[in-house]
Amino acid sequence: MRKRKRIMKVGNVPVKSRAQIDGIRESGRINTAVLDYVGERIRAGISTEEIDRWVYQVTTELGAVPAPLGYEGFPKSVCTSRNSVICHGIPDEQEILKEGDIINVDVSTIYKGYFSDASRMFCIGEVSADKRRLVRTARECIQVGLMEVKPYQPIGNMGHAVHMYAQGQGYSVVEEIGGHGVGLQFHEDPFVSYVARRGTGEIMVPGMVFTIEPMINMGSPEFYVDEKNGWTVYTEDGMPSAQWEVTVAVLEDGYEVLTS
Repeated sequence: MRKRKRIMKVGNVPVKSRAQIDGIRESGRINTAVLDYVGERIRAGISTEEIDRWVYQVTTELGAVPAPLGYEGFPKSVCTSRNSVICHGIPDEQEILKEGDIINVDVSTIYKGYFSDASRMFCIGEVSADKRRLVRTARECIQVGLMEVKPYQPIGNMGHAVHMYAQGQGYSVVEEIGGHGVGLQFHEDPFVSYVARRGTGEIMVPGMVFTIEPMINMGSPEFYVDEKNGWTVYTEDGMPSAQWEVTVAVLEDGYEVLTS
């Protein structure tokens, strides 16, 4: 019989034990392997449905489960968000990657009951300089955020740093959608804002595990949700959006990135 995971909390935020962080790290290794597999094969001419098949195949072959599949009714194993899609794009056989596209592939994994979460941007063939700069800045926002992950400091410091950096590069940050705690469940407290003010939000205590995943828009931060599927989030102005995501654990002496 599997032992129940003991869940310690500070306020509403789960705080993981060393053993639980070890479990999330193992899940993260599979998550990273799946993204590596996609990265080696993604190209113009394939459908986003094919990406979904890759993710399901590799995840299950490694003894894990794709966390998005069936989550609150989500129909696929991965989110594929192309060009003006901010997040939660649903793979489709009719959606074919084209030269010049940018796409976010968001992979989440359950392994032995532990959840991990990460996403990467991919540039398909020759991509415009404007799009490449957006993708690069979104990745740089992760590094800026990580520099502010410090034990016993408010999480708002991290979100504020990300926001200021993105704005300084001429971009906007989606406000209402952010990161989240992860590890024992797919989505846990805290909600992680990337438009926060310094000195606000939960205190980052050792054992807290959450995602850094700011959504950076070339134009306005405004968005709308596809009325037909209830999932896919688009930029209001049709301009491109980019996002990278990592899962990070707060430690006594700093942090550890558990996915890449």
